[in-house]
Amino acid sequence: MNYVIAYDLGTGGLKTSLFDEQGVSVASDFKQIETYYLAPEFREQKPLEWWDAVVVGTKALFAKTGVKPGDIVAAAVSGHSLGVVPIAKDGSLASEYVPIWTDGRALRQAKDIFREVNEEEWYMKTGNGFPAHLYSAFKIRWYKEQKPELYHKAQTFIGTKDYLNYRLTGLLSTDYSYASGSGVYDLIKCDYNQDYIRRFGLRPEDFPPLRESKDIIGKIKGEAARETGLPEHLLIAAGGVDNACMAAGAGCVEDGMAYTSLGTSAWIAVSSYKPVLNFRTKPFVFGHLIKGMYVSAEPTFSAGNTFRWVRDVMCSDLLEIEKKTGGDAYKLMDELAKKSGIGAKGLIFNPTMAGACSLDKSVNARGAIIGLDLQHTRNDIIRAALEGVCFALKMALEELKKIAGLSGEMLIVGGGGKSQYWRQLFADVYGMDVTESAVGEIAGSLGAAACAAIGAGLWKDYRPLIALNKAIDTRKCDPENHERYNRIFKVYRQVSDQQSEIADYKEEVLT
Repeated sequence: MNYVIAYDLGTGGLKTSLFDEQGVSVASDFKQIETYYLAPEFREQKPLEWWDAVVVGTKALFAKTGVKPGDIVAAAVSGHSLGVVPIAKDGSLASEYVPIWTDGRALRQAKDIFREVNEEEWYMKTGNGFPAHLYSAFKIRWYKEQKPELYHKAQTFIGTKDYLNYRLTGLLSTDYSYASGSGVYDLIKCDYNQDYIRRFGLRPEDFPPLRESKDIIGKIKGEAARETGLPEHLLIAAGGVDNACMAAGAGCVEDGMAYTSLGTSAWIAVSSYKPVLNFRTKPFVFGHLIKGMYVSAEPTFSAGNTFRWVRDVMCSDLLEIEKKTGGDAYKLMDELAKKSGIGAKGLIFNPTMAGACSLDKSVNARGAIIGLDLQHTRNDIIRAALEGVCFALKMALEELKKIAGLSGEMLIVGGGGKSQYWRQLFADVYGMDVTESAVGEIAGSLGAAACAAIGAGLWKDYRPLIALNKAIDTRKCDPENHERYNRIFKVYRQVSDQQSEIADYKEEVLT
C-alpha cells in the first residue's frame, strides 16, 4: 500500500495527516503553534516552530500507525496565507519572527502605495479583498522601509508552506494559489505583475518562482529525511494556500461548488472558472489548486478564535473537566448554550476580535457584547458568541448571493463544523440546509494530500475528492427559527456598523 503525507499549517497549529492511495485518512496528529504579539498590530510566528511541529508530528504518526516510512511516496503542505518569510542570500532564515496573515503593520505602506496605484484597479486585477495592508507585498515594503538591512540581506520572501517545502527540499518556490495572495499577482494571467512590483518599490526576486500545486518540486533532502524519519525517495509536491486546499478537499473542484469553512477564521467560498470580483464588498480571491480556477470568498477573521477566547476566559472550569475526564470543553459549552434561547435573551455578540474584514465598515472594528443585563448568565454569552459567528458569515452569504447566486444546501468543513449544535444554528441563520461531509475538519489536509497523490502519479486529477465528500449529516433549516433570526440579524448589522464607527472614533482620539 502506498501512502501520502499532508501537512496543514493553520494559524493555530500544524496538523500532520497520513492518507492511503484512495485518499482515506489513516491517522493525524496536531501540534499547537503560538502567535506572538510583540507590538501593536504585529501578529507573528516562528518558522522554526513550524518545522519542529513537522518533525514531532511526523514521528508521532509513525508511532500511531506502524506504517513503514518506505511506503510513503509523496508529501505536500497547505499553509495559511499572506505569510512573509525572508530567506537570506546564504540560505538561512533571516528573521526569527515573521508576520502572518492577520499582521496589520503595513497600513501606512498601503496608504502610500495607493497614492500611486489606483486601488480599485489593483483589486480588480489581483482579487486581494482582505484589507490591503495584510497582503504580502505591503509587508515586504514595510521590511524595506523599517528594516532595510534585513530587506537587502534577503534573497527572496516566501510563504508559510513554502518555508516547510524549503526545509524539506532546499529549493525556493511557491505555487500559483499562494502567489495569488502576494499583492502583485495577476489573477487572469496567472503570473506576477511586474509593473506592480516596480510601483511598489520592490524587486522581482522578492517573489519566488511559480509552480503548479501538483508539481513535484523535488525529493526530500537527506538532512530533512534524517530529522523526520521520512524516506529519502519521498517526492515533495508544491502544495497550496489553505483556502485553495480547503476548497479542493471539500470536493469543490467543479464550477459553482460552494462551502463554508469554519476554523480559527471562517469564510464562505465558491470555486469557479471566473473570479468573483466586486470592489464594493471586496470578496477575496485566490487561485485554486487547479490552475485556471479560482476560489472566491467572503470572510470573517474571527470565528473559532473568538469562541476559543470565550472558552479560555469564561470556561476555565470546563477546561479542567476536559483535562480530568478526557472530554471536550466545546461540547460542554454547546450544552450550556442550549439552556439559553434564540437571541440569547437579547445579547448580541460581535465576534470581530481578531480584526476587521472587508465586510466591516472600518478596518479598526473590534468585538463587543451588546445588551448585557443582570439577568444574563454564562450560558447566554456562549450562545451569543455562537450566533455572532453565524451572523458574521450570514453577512458574507448575503453578499455572495448577490454576486454568485448561491442557493440550495451549504457544505460546512473545518473544526467548528464538528459541532452538530453549531451546524443547526448555521442552518437556521442561513436559511439553508447545512451538510457535514465525511471529510469534515480534514479538508485542508486532504487538499494537500491530493497534490501529493497527483504529483506522485497515484491519481490522474482532483476528481476523487468529490466522491470522498459523502454527506454524513444534514441539519434542516427550521423556518420559524429562521424568521426569528432574520429579525435579530438586522440588529446585528446595526451593532456591527456602530462598532466600526466607535472604533474609528477611538482610533482618532488615541492618536
